Amino acid sequence: MTESEHKKEKSDKLGILLGNAGKPIRLSGIQLDGISAEAGRAGESIKIWTRLCLTSDDRFFHRVAESLSSHIEFAARQSGHVINLKNAGYVLLVVHPDNTGELWVDAAAVALLIMPKRDMVAGSVLFNNDIADVTGMSFPRVDIDGKDRIVCIFREGWRFGLFFDANPNGQLGILEMQRDLGTLYRRLAHRELYDAIANQATFFRLLAAGWFPFVEILGTEFRALANSCEAGFDLDDEEAALLAKFDAGRLERMFKRWMAKPHFAGKELLLRSAINSFTSGDAVPVLKIVLTEIEGILNEAYRKIHGQSAKIKVLLAFAVSSAEAKAGRPDTLLFPTAFAEYLQQHTFANFDPSTSCGSAGSRHAVGHGHAAAETYTLVRALQALLTLDQLAFYS
Repeated sequence: MTESEHKKEKSDKLGILLGNAGKPIRLSGIQLDGISAEAGRAGESIKIWTRLCLTSDDRFFHRVAESLSSHIEFAARQSGHVINLKNAGYVLLVVHPDNTGELWVDAAAVALLIMPKRDMVAGSVLFNNDIADVTGMSFPRVDIDGKDRIVCIFREGWRFGLFFDANPNGQLGILEMQRDLGTLYRRLAHRELYDAIANQATFFRLLAAGWFPFVEILGTEFRALANSCEAGFDLDDEEAALLAKFDAGRLERMFKRWMAKPHFAGKELLLRSAINSFTSGDAVPVLKIVLTEIEGILNEAYRKIHGQSAKIKVLLAFAVSSAEAKAGRPDTLLFPTAFAEYLQQHTFANFDPSTSCGSAGSRHAVGHGHAAAETYTLVRALQALLTLDQLAFYS
């Protein structure tokens, strides 16, 4: 079965619940073989792009988008249709080998492939805060063949994404196209998260305070922390507000997620004790349990695959590679590379035992009894729980 046939079979299983909002505009005589990547005079050799993924933050986006949209609008006029693509939300052009094609302007059904934070059943309402990651975007009711050429320009908020594949070899990778469209959507919809990670000053302040864009707090909760760090404010108010949102029901959902993982399930009694201690407001046992059990949980996951245990340096690399393999990309909302830095700089941070002034955020300081008593706070306890929860998404 080809990728196209597999995709169509999968979409057909969705039945009448998923349909296009309109019909395509039929076009002919579409010449779409590449986009010039550099300037050149007549007769000179120049580089061309045959495949592109751009956001409106990229340098060449507007020039490429203007060129493509002008060509598409001209082809539409030649076919008897007057259109203006500048106000469209989603533009999808599918060009066949005979240079005919279908133009979908805000008319094609759009599907996102996501990793949810909670259990979902068909027909349930999904909120943005329920999304842990976006790994793909597709047009499930549009017939796209492996020999076709594709142009997709779409809007998300105040930004735009552009995907172009001239398919010079006649082997359009449909699954790869869906993955790349998902990457574009993810980077547009969650730009503030990527900006917070990329901004070294903001990320350093977050790390210093023990925070990270944990999956469980992605969205407005993390945004409040990041905005305060960017502004140089203290986090007391944001941390207090966040603590108040972690009631027994939310913690129970996290615990259920953990118990679904075999390498977590063996720690059920210990982790249940940590959850109960947090709900009762006692940070000390939470930190003593969670920070010392993280390594064991990682070891269980590693042993299941490799048949043997490993030291912490290898386990941290294993956690990151597992997240990349699960999400399919290193730059997803799981932020595996940045999380590796968080683990090294915070959770498994080195300390000088001769000073006896470690922090309760550090597994080494807690495990060796060198964490200062005043650092055993509920904020630190919540960060430890969220770190453990992040690893549940990774493995």
